[in-house]
Amino acid sequence: QVQLVESGGGLVQAGGSLRLSCAASGSIFSINAMGWYRQAPGKQRELVALIGSGGSTNYADSVKGRFTISRDNAKNTVHLQMNSLKPEDTAVYYCYVRITKGYWGQGTQVTVSS
Repeated sequence: QVQLVESGGGLVQAGGSLRLSCAASGSIFSINAMGWYRQAPGKQRELVALIGSGGSTNYADSVKGRFTISRDNAKNTVHLQMNSLKPEDTAVYYCYVRITKGYWGQGTQVTVSS
């Protein structure tokens, strides 16, 4: 069993910053990819950013240059630094970890006011 605990969501004005963190624990031998997805009201869940075990990254076009994903393999944690936030970034953000299969966090709300 794998548990994911997210933190760092909240309310911020447009142009502000937030940092999301996710810690994985439990039956973990080796984590492949770690990352973040988001889901806005009435929309499908979409990829925000992923980082592989070797540090390769993949970002949604909408967040490139504003968001930075990082991971600490020793602590099984992943972070998402979000800068220059826009109202359209408002969504529930979900941590995602892929080991032998994918696991999801419970989600953390990010609200960006205009």
